Amino acid sequence: MHPLISSRHAAIATLCRRYGVRRLDVFGSALRPDFDPDSSDIDLVVDFDSAGAGSRVDRYFGLKESLESLFERPVDLVELNAMRSQRLKRIVDRTRVPVYAAAA
Repeated sequence: MHPLISSRHAAIATLCRRYGVRRLDVFGSALRPDFDPDSSDIDLVVDFDSAGAGSRVDRYFGLKESLESLFERPVDLVELNAMRSQRLKRIVDRTRVPVYAAAA
C-alpha cells in the first residue's frame, strides 16, 4: 500500500467511524509500483454498516468528499453491494487490501 494511504490511517479510521463504514479496502494502482502520487486517483471499495446514521446516499457522498479532501486527489469509491460488473468484482476480490475494519 502506498504511504499516501498508510500514513493517514488514523484520519481514515475517524472518517470511517463518522460515516458508518464496516470495511474499507484499497485496490488498483495505489497497490502497484506504477502509482504516481502526483496524478493517480485512489480506488477504494466500501461496505457500509446497515445500521449507520443518515441515508446511505449521504454517507456515500460524505465519505467520498472527505476522502478526496484528505488525499487531495480524486477517489473512486465503489460500494461493495452495488457492484454489478463481474469483471470488476473479480479484480477487487483478487487485489483488495484492507484499510479499515470496524470493531466487531
